[in-house]
Amino acid sequence: MSGEQAPEMEHSAAPLIDHLIELRQRLIWCVVYLLVGFGICYVFVEQIYTFLAQPFVDVANSNGQNPDMIAIGIHEQFFVYLKVAFFASFCLTFPLISMQVWKFVAPGLYRNEKKAFLPFLIGTPVLFAMGASLSYFVVIPLAWDFFMSFQISANSAAEAASAASAAAEHPLAKLSVTVMPSVKEYWSLVMMMILAFGFSFELPILLLLLARVGIVTAKGLAEKRKYMIVAAFAFAAIMTPPDFVSQILLGVPILLLYELSIIAIRLTIKEEKNV
Repeated sequence: MSGEQAPEMEHSAAPLIDHLIELRQRLIWCVVYLLVGFGICYVFVEQIYTFLAQPFVDVANSNGQNPDMIAIGIHEQFFVYLKVAFFASFCLTFPLISMQVWKFVAPGLYRNEKKAFLPFLIGTPVLFAMGASLSYFVVIPLAWDFFMSFQISANSAAEAASAASAAAEHPLAKLSVTVMPSVKEYWSLVMMMILAFGFSFELPILLLLLARVGIVTAKGLAEKRKYMIVAAFAFAAIMTPPDFVSQILLGVPILLLYELSIIAIRLTIKEEKNV
């Protein structure tokens, strides 16, 4: 009995080993893409960082302030450049990494399943770019403008002091608060917000894939809408700076994408039933 089971066990183990070898090859290609992209991006890291810092420059200039940042540690700028180059490499090679995922999954799919999965592969980088663009061009400038509004210039302090008191000399007249972010702090906020918006826009892809394999349904998602509202704004509160503007600008798109996902699932199920 044991002799008959041994060949069967070897036969079942062979495909698993083949899949692991294939997975290792795809992961190696992903690492190669990231390393090559990192090398290219590090050559242009100053230009990339200037691009990422442009929202702060524009907001600072509009508030009459020099767009200055500070590096607290002597090594801070170097490590920030490494992070910027790696982040840019990930964004640049994201379509290639998605292609490796497709090549790993595709051999196990039927022809009709490949046709159904291919739009998700194309839509993933597109939706990520849309979310990242919304963060960079809309949310980040609004958030920076909100925080810059709390700085106190010497002139405004003096005017407030003279209005409050007729005394020639007042302690508030000497008060001045200037917003000057550190390089590390600015980069951390920008990276977190771009990734938060980019991955949040992948919600329709995730829900549609889960619906295709039968894990979720449009009816079930609609019934859990109230929980999604709480989860969306809780996620926005964690992933964005502590201001209501950026939290609303992340929470509302998540809810809209959630509703669009429900509509898309209903239309997809209707089409499949008609076929």
